[in-house]
Amino acid sequence: MKRIYRSVFAIAFLFSLQLVSCKSIVDDLNVDPNNPTTAPASLVFTGTQLANIATQEGMASRLTTIWSGYATGADRQWKDYFNYNVTAGVYDADWNLVFQATNANARLAIQKAAELGNQKMVGITKVVQANALATGTELWGDIPFDEAGDIVKFPNPKFESQAAVYPKLIALIDDAIADLNAGIGTVGAEDIHFGGDATKWKQVAYTLKARLLTDTKQYDAAYTAALSGVSAYANSLYAPHGITTSVNENHYFSFLTNQRLGDIYAVGAYNVGIMNPTSAAYRGNAKTIETARFKFYYQENGVNTPGRIEPNTSSTATASGFYARAASFPMVTYQENVLTLAEMALRSGKGFAVALGHLNSYRAFLNTGGYINSTYLTAGTYKYEAYATADFEAGGIENKDNITADNALLREILQERYVSFYGQHLGWNDERRTRTEAYGIKLTPNNGTQLPWRFIYSQNELNSNPNSPKPVPGTFDTMAIYKP
Repeated sequence: MKRIYRSVFAIAFLFSLQLVSCKSIVDDLNVDPNNPTTAPASLVFTGTQLANIATQEGMASRLTTIWSGYATGADRQWKDYFNYNVTAGVYDADWNLVFQATNANARLAIQKAAELGNQKMVGITKVVQANALATGTELWGDIPFDEAGDIVKFPNPKFESQAAVYPKLIALIDDAIADLNAGIGTVGAEDIHFGGDATKWKQVAYTLKARLLTDTKQYDAAYTAALSGVSAYANSLYAPHGITTSVNENHYFSFLTNQRLGDIYAVGAYNVGIMNPTSAAYRGNAKTIETARFKFYYQENGVNTPGRIEPNTSSTATASGFYARAASFPMVTYQENVLTLAEMALRSGKGFAVALGHLNSYRAFLNTGGYINSTYLTAGTYKYEAYATADFEAGGIENKDNITADNALLREILQERYVSFYGQHLGWNDERRTRTEAYGIKLTPNNGTQLPWRFIYSQNELNSNPNSPKPVPGTFDTMAIYKP
């Protein structure tokens, strides 16, 4: 199957070839300068960032999108995937994205940057590495960690339990923050996200740490981490894109319009139901109008699936959708951070008023347009007024079923997180984390009676690594972090 990130792979590996050579007295006598076997730290560093973009926008985005109610599998393989008929071979490229393209190259970039004494580059690379490996354990469960990325020493890396991996990821992020705080070294244009801005990278690191603590339900610690997280939309980690076909365009755009035309639409998707103003399940109320955000997310008369509602790939000057050709893709954002503060405040006992304050901060952000493309922000199509305590009391606009005010607020925060995480695998993280709770996003299985819990391990990994888990867990086997 064609991969939309083939060009990203090519760039990443061109920048960061990792070859093992035998030393002898004839070394360098037959070196072809047009075929380098190594690369400077800056190029390996950029290649690692590119590989992580592909990691976050690849299967982590697309498959979880149709499994968490953001879109629907419509045709060919994607109709099977939508119905949970996925084989291990489907995950080969995405497993490689996490462990070879990103993690192995991150290790090399860290080594090269450390040799130069460039702690800033080391710190940034560790954040990128943690982002990829966190995605790996969130999707697959137990993964190789200590032995991952060094094929010479560990050709068959051992898998480690999620319980062991999460603390190691948090420690990696803490190390990254310490490196960034050291203020030693220079990073510039080779950092395609922030141009070496250490403050922004530290905020991203704290939000990523809060994400991991949220995954494992360490809610008080997650709140503390998020207090130092992404403090403004401009400090969010997004994947930059352009308009060159199969090189730098938005991955989802490329997939929907070029690679798999018509395979994914959004007919019957849960998110469409709660966002569409004409739907009986519409989440809007006297203080909330979702028309602009709904149109930013979806095209009601699709062009890739004519006449059907579909993810919005419109890329014109007057209508630039969430998956527009040059649209940046969210990875670690202000949206995530402020909504983490809201949920964690309520769950960790900070109080109703503190949690509501964070939610209203986010609504104030949305009320100015937020992350919605300006082409959809016309008068009367969006409104996010501040909620009051009375709105969550029995009979209030957010509590028609007369549950407790705390539960009504929690439900609203979880729904807002779900809507705001559109396109990312974070929505699936939340849905699985809260699946057995009374309130939150309640999905109906696309097929059968069970919802999926995990990705299947890569077939290539199962075939080549004798340390792969046995028995191999299936799609409907729960993960350690989600067990009651």
